[in-house]
Amino acid sequence: MTMKLFETISVGLVLLAAAPVWSQDDQRTVPVPAATGPISDTSANDHADLMLTPPPVSGQSYPIAFTSEERSNYLRGGVTFSAAYSDNVLAATESNRVSDVSYSVWPTIALDETTPRAHLVLTYAPGFTFYQRESSLNEADENASINFQYRLSPHVTFSARDGFQKSSNVFNQPDLASAAAVSGGTQEGNFSVIAPIADRLSNSGNVGITYQFAANSIVGAGGTFTNLHYPNQKEVPGLFDSASQGGLAFYSVRVSKINYIGATYQYQRLSSYPASGINETQTHALLLFYTMYPTKSFSISAFGGPQYADSGPQFSVTGTTASSASQSWNPAAGISLGWQGRLSSLAISYSHLISGGGGLIGAVRMDSATASLRQQLLRALSATVAGGYTENDLLAGSPLTSGNGHTISATASLQQQFREHFNLQLGYTRLHQDYSAVAVLAANPNTNREFVSISYQFSRGLGR
Repeated sequence: MTMKLFETISVGLVLLAAAPVWSQDDQRTVPVPAATGPISDTSANDHADLMLTPPPVSGQSYPIAFTSEERSNYLRGGVTFSAAYSDNVLAATESNRVSDVSYSVWPTIALDETTPRAHLVLTYAPGFTFYQRESSLNEADENASINFQYRLSPHVTFSARDGFQKSSNVFNQPDLASAAAVSGGTQEGNFSVIAPIADRLSNSGNVGITYQFAANSIVGAGGTFTNLHYPNQKEVPGLFDSASQGGLAFYSVRVSKINYIGATYQYQRLSSYPASGINETQTHALLLFYTMYPTKSFSISAFGGPQYADSGPQFSVTGTTASSASQSWNPAAGISLGWQGRLSSLAISYSHLISGGGGLIGAVRMDSATASLRQQLLRALSATVAGGYTENDLLAGSPLTSGNGHTISATASLQQQFREHFNLQLGYTRLHQDYSAVAVLAANPNTNREFVSISYQFSRGLGR
């Protein structure tokens, strides 16, 4: 993560050095637009000349916060204590399902700072988890993220995001109801294949720049990366390390106040690492996209076009060649929407495209649908329901297609606030995976998990 953050900051410094110098008056009067987010903020909508970057090319996820909860310029901290019961903690290491109770503690600190030209969000949450019976699974976790936007000039915006997680339990999050982010993007990492209990390091991020060169025209470029690493391969028989790198360039036109159309070229390098050798696929795509913003808190997007895949020789687990090089043309398409209300939020997306295997032995044709709904029930009580379905079909020929499969997951939770600083959360997660050729998942494909947490949080406004 450190190297990725260093690279991102270095790019930012180069761009800053090349940026035009503003006068002090300009800095006071030009607002920061929501240049990379799928939903705009108030300041951006108050200035009709500022265009948004549509979700298919923004690299950002739809927000799930209520509009009544959105704020900036604060320092927040706290601690969360949680207990969880899981009926499948050892997966393939035991023929019979083994259940256990775990206890976790999560200190958290977050900084959200906005200036006339920049918006910075930093979050760090280390964690410690202890198991009641299987003490060998005790773990120390890391969760860290950075999200940064900077206005280089009135019409040029730089953005960067990076997220890192170290854990042996993919369900361990500071917010136990959090689910996979819902995105309308066309270059998303595939983290759908889940080993319930296994040491893992994951890192994903993107960097981009946009330039509005005319009243209703904007161009941009960006890059993305993901990394998935299993330090102990014996814990995940049938799964492998993987990585992806990608880049895109796009052109977007605002044809009316609420309608955007555009085109993008995208490149990906998708790699996985079996016992010997490397399985690599490179893709090229030319996609058209459309986004409509009926209101400042509601957007609908769609994209589609051809995607070309060039796969080198694919290796088996033992390192022998399982299939020769191949090339293919594939359709890519997707649709998504995001909506934020004062007491409700909703995000839905579906995509069909070529993606990294996310732990499988090679790149896949992926069909993925995700959804998240959050609703305020009473003044201090809210509910969240989130879930997803992902079908992964390996690109390579018949020697590897037995690795095909699908993942279904869902989480439901209730959150009750007590006074100003305390929150109680109750929830349930169901995970089903069907991958007959992946040993760590084949024997016990289902996981049920119930959790309860109590947290204390404080926030302090900056500059007050």
